[in-house]
Amino acid sequence: MRAESSGAGDAATDAATGAATGARAIIAPMLPLAELLGALSLATDLGAGLPLETSLRTCRVATHLGARLGLGGGELAAVYYAGLLRHLGCTAWSHEAAALVGDDHDLIRTFEGVDDARPTAVAGRALGRLARGASPGRRARAVAAALVRPGAGRRLIAAQCAQAEAFAADLGLAPASREALAQMYERHDGRGGPARLRGEQIAPAARLVHAAQVIEALHRQIGRDGTVAELRRRRGGQLAPAICDLATADAGALWRLLEAPAAFEAALAEEPAPRRGIEPGQLAATALAFARFADLKTPATVGHAPEVARLAVAAARALGAPAEELERLHLAALLHDLGAVSVANTVWDHPGPLGAAAWEQVRLHAYHTERILARAAATAPLAAIAGAHHERLDGGGYHRGARAADLSRPARVLAAADAFAAMCERRAHRGPRADAAVELAAEAAAGRLGRDAVAAVLAAAGHGRVRPSLPAGLTEREAEVLGLVARGLQSKEIARELGIATRTVKHHIEHIYEKTGVSTRAAAALFAARHDLVAPPTGEA
Repeated sequence: MRAESSGAGDAATDAATGAATGARAIIAPMLPLAELLGALSLATDLGAGLPLETSLRTCRVATHLGARLGLGGGELAAVYYAGLLRHLGCTAWSHEAAALVGDDHDLIRTFEGVDDARPTAVAGRALGRLARGASPGRRARAVAAALVRPGAGRRLIAAQCAQAEAFAADLGLAPASREALAQMYERHDGRGGPARLRGEQIAPAARLVHAAQVIEALHRQIGRDGTVAELRRRRGGQLAPAICDLATADAGALWRLLEAPAAFEAALAEEPAPRRGIEPGQLAATALAFARFADLKTPATVGHAPEVARLAVAAARALGAPAEELERLHLAALLHDLGAVSVANTVWDHPGPLGAAAWEQVRLHAYHTERILARAAATAPLAAIAGAHHERLDGGGYHRGARAADLSRPARVLAAADAFAAMCERRAHRGPRADAAVELAAEAAAGRLGRDAVAAVLAAAGHGRVRPSLPAGLTEREAEVLGLVARGLQSKEIARELGIATRTVKHHIEHIYEKTGVSTRAAAALFAARHDLVAPPTGEA
């Protein structure tokens, strides 16, 4: 059986990376969709700063309530997959959230499950939980920012819903699943977002997923009795009465779901019939969607993974890698930074040297990538390659401190491609490195990166890329400006970068927003990433 829809994927990126059709040679036909997305949902938990398997527990609760309400077939499948991918949009506003309060994960954790229509509840959460580890001054500023800027919460909701809906489409999920993700913050009383829908205007799957997320969060925060009391209080306000009534009457079953020790296996067993699969050829589209999910965590990495995949595949092909190896490398390169979402933007966006604690967070992101990919049979063959992208031949890399004898050719090529792409990109503490090729060669000469791998990556980087016709009627200059907006540059910085007037930049941005239908940097970044408008041309730093 096929996935919920055909999921066409991204032909432009496939052509750019030279992805082989050899997926069938390494992965058995018809991959279980629930297992694949269940494993990848762990990355969305990390991206939201929440405990692992939060999305799996949410999925189980939503599906159970949906079945008890009489949903079946495609309706129940929409509930299941929307619950599983509830946090697929969590990286959309990470950069802005960190700028607002200092830590994007902390902001989500603080207000998770709160009744946001009650000012006293919102204020209580902010005063009691937000920025507790910060200095008194920074904590006061974070709390004030959260409380005096109500529009920030609405922008976060809009960004998360838009990204989740877009990536669900990229994954080939059915319209009902996409609709549920687009409405996952809507409230029964019409005081939610992004469209202020109320009651029956909200899709059944969205109502169930919203309620399940609240139930999961409250159970974790205040226990069984507190959850039941809150459900009764929120009945008819935040949550649909029928769902609240069922949840409180069936609370014992919900506690068993939420407190089960093996949420991953249980959730896979509860996938509504008929169970869905995807063809091996669709795996690249899935990997690309999650690559973009990870890259959008910070403006500095928008477009990073597809560029690494392009370089790595071209380099490995030049080294004589067979089709099977090229396919594994392509997928591993797209997914290599999946674990980066586990690191708060406080770290990624820090403009200076990192302290020891922050560096430990950074070192762990490769570990998280490896462990997430190892959970599903479809991605397990990629885990060791993707998890080794920061290893070095002399044992000085991370997360294992592996040495040359432990690193396969795909792992060596991926490490070189990742290092070169990062050198060519702007970071919070530096601009693009003009001498990236020299630095990469120096890493090989010092015995940290493989000489053959480095030479092949540099050769791959020396060929220009041919961009297809631009989307939305954008001009070449507008595409350049959009790429820089996506990376978080302000108008004055873009003007300096391109050697044009600030006023001209602002005119370009107005035209870009009008043509693309976006109105925020987060939405611009999503548009740029999905249309491959952010990766630097080959050979340019």
